[in-house]
Amino acid sequence: MPDDETQTQTLNRGGAARTPVGPPPPQLSGAAEAPAPWLLRLIAVGLVLAALNLRPAITSLGALLEEVREGLHMSGSVAGVLTSVPPLCFAVFGVMAPRLARRFGAGAVVCAGMVAIAAGLVIRPYIGSTAGFLAASALALMGIAVSNILMPVIVKRWFPDRVGTMTGLYSMALALGTALAAAVTVPLTGAMGGDWQSGLAVWAGLAALAVLPWIVLVRDRTPAPGQAAPARSGAASGPSASVSGRAAGASGQASASGPAEAPAFRITRSRTAWGLACFFGLQATAAYITMGWMPQIFRDAGVSAGTAGVLLAVTMAMGVPLAFVIPRVAARLKQQGPIVVVLGLCGLIGYGGLYLAPAAGAWAWALLLGVANCAFPLALTMIGMRTRTGAGVVRLSAFAQSTGYLLSIPGPLLVGVLYQHSGGWGLPIALMAGLMIPQMVAGVLAGRDRTIEDEC
Repeated sequence: MPDDETQTQTLNRGGAARTPVGPPPPQLSGAAEAPAPWLLRLIAVGLVLAALNLRPAITSLGALLEEVREGLHMSGSVAGVLTSVPPLCFAVFGVMAPRLARRFGAGAVVCAGMVAIAAGLVIRPYIGSTAGFLAASALALMGIAVSNILMPVIVKRWFPDRVGTMTGLYSMALALGTALAAAVTVPLTGAMGGDWQSGLAVWAGLAALAVLPWIVLVRDRTPAPGQAAPARSGAASGPSASVSGRAAGASGQASASGPAEAPAFRITRSRTAWGLACFFGLQATAAYITMGWMPQIFRDAGVSAGTAGVLLAVTMAMGVPLAFVIPRVAARLKQQGPIVVVLGLCGLIGYGGLYLAPAAGAWAWALLLGVANCAFPLALTMIGMRTRTGAGVVRLSAFAQSTGYLLSIPGPLLVGVLYQHSGGWGLPIALMAGLMIPQMVAGVLAGRDRTIEDEC
């Protein structure tokens, strides 16, 4: 897109004329000259490989959860703890990512994250105890947490004129990796003699492959936190070259005077911030319950293990096309409440189908729940639209995601407890459906046309 690149570069060179603050900022280290094309291609490959590894640790386990429970003699409650580990790790370790990136560089942290994922995935099946399995899973999820947070930073650092394109690319790769692990883990396990340990460990190879491109960036020390996202709906829609140019200019200013100044307000006073945090947390609850338990629901209804994995893959694969469509539609609307309601209704119908006829309508329920799970890209889009400043985006993103992941921790655990003590899926599915109501309410509140700066 040469025209977009030209427009962005013009905005960057003229950024000081459009900004009332001081002289033109110096370029970021490593950005004084255009990076070599081979380096950008290598980083793009690294982004795709990293994104492919951000969910297989979770969905591969969901596909083989019954075998893991039997092999490690887990109860339903302990399995519920296992499915609650991902949001816990995302909440705890995700907040460490900006600090680690400031000290070691974003590329080095992502490289270390891929190493942690590979190590955790290869260790956990063979450690031989439930506690060890949980600890090794936490190691892999720690790598996922920090890498997940820093993907947008890498995009803004190296592709300031292609933010929308590159964000879409790694979002698609993330959804693809999620679906791929769900679909092929069971067949791979069968091809390796039915050994669930090998079926889980095989995904460490993909993570090890992802380490290689990031070795080049281990010495890059560009300060990550200064690269704040642009404000308002432009941050969400992405493809606009002018928005990308403003983002690059903001990054330059941040590097000149330190991290972007935070707005002088307490974000906890904003109803929109709390609504967005609750919406993010409830959609994360639904997503991790789905990834951890949906294959087991279908298997208990008489669906084969292989088909149950494919059904989960279908649910996850819905995020590939909709991750492109939903943010663009949301960015054109002043209020995102109608989209929230549509996604919530799809979830309610899907859960109702799981309750009444889990096997007979399995494919329809998988598709509907896949649509409902696309509340995640909508939440990310609203983070950009509910602020006016780059620093506001950073603060709202950190608040909504960290608070949201904390709120999502009890959900998968509670499903496991209800499943064990009720002896069936009636109560757990009723809980999942019931949580869609407050999710819609919180989403409508977060989707109103206002900013957290104005509210505070």
